[in-house]
Amino acid sequence: MDHVLVTGGAGYIGSHACKALAGAGFVPVTFDNLSTGWRDAVRYGPLVEADLLDRAAVDAAFAQYAPVAVLHFAALSLVGESMKDPGHYWRVNLGGALNLAEAAVAAGCMNFIFSSTCATYGDQDGVMLDEGTQQRPINAYGASKRAIEDVLSNFEAAFGLQHVIFRYFNVAGADPEGELGEQHTPETHLIPLMLDAIAGRRDALVLHGTDYPTADGTCIRDYLHVTDLANAHVLGLKWLLDGKGSRSFNLGSGTGFSVRDVIRHAGQVTNRPVPMTEGPRRPGDAAVLVSGSDRAETELGWTRAHSTMDQMIRDAWQWHGKPGFKA
Repeated sequence: MDHVLVTGGAGYIGSHACKALAGAGFVPVTFDNLSTGWRDAVRYGPLVEADLLDRAAVDAAFAQYAPVAVLHFAALSLVGESMKDPGHYWRVNLGGALNLAEAAVAAGCMNFIFSSTCATYGDQDGVMLDEGTQQRPINAYGASKRAIEDVLSNFEAAFGLQHVIFRYFNVAGADPEGELGEQHTPETHLIPLMLDAIAGRRDALVLHGTDYPTADGTCIRDYLHVTDLANAHVLGLKWLLDGKGSRSFNLGSGTGFSVRDVIRHAGQVTNRPVPMTEGPRRPGDAAVLVSGSDRAETELGWTRAHSTMDQMIRDAWQWHGKPGFKA
């Protein structure tokens, strides 16, 4: 069975990708410093507890496991934090990715799948994003991810490193079988914050802005089920192993969900009221941010099989209700 090195494999998205890899017949090797990941999320292959900024540790992982490919998830990802300390984001995100790409080439591992972000496009309010949309990031998080995409392009030209890039917005839900789920510290995402409020683990959800130019006055955002996202990365791996070459793919719903949509679905799924207060807009929030996924659907055969709002909330609610779960 072929090994695949998964950086950030102890985190929310990375751990689900490891499960999908194992289901597809690969052995995921998690490379994670556990700064935001969880040791008990590493269930489907070995763990290398190390930091991407430690080049010797990265080289050692390649030497020990001889992976056929890399799935790169590890990154700092809080937009607000990136604006306060951009140097830290550039150092960790770009420095770690550069070490990883150099080590992959040195080891002869020439297949690289990169989990990027639609934040590389910036706040292009109301535009249906696709792979041809101009990238103009407005924060250090998005800019550092955009720079990694440039690194991969340069490494392909210089060394033949083949790569697939995935760009997407918000990820939600949990493993439908209940083995994995979302557990960030601190938590910043709408759905887990809302479910914690419903469960009484935190104060009421704050609805930031009700006067946007949308049907119900609240922001519209894209959401994907984490299992669908993980499956896309496995399809990207197979794309490279089949020799189809470097490609970028956007993953999105094409329509998105308003904040009030999400709240309404949560009340229906949990059969509980959503504690909520209304507050002012947050500075810089766009009214509508959504992406299409036509290329991924056509070329990869990818589907959003789990990405209804009801299933995303239902699977997350199941995870949040597990005994011993801590917000």
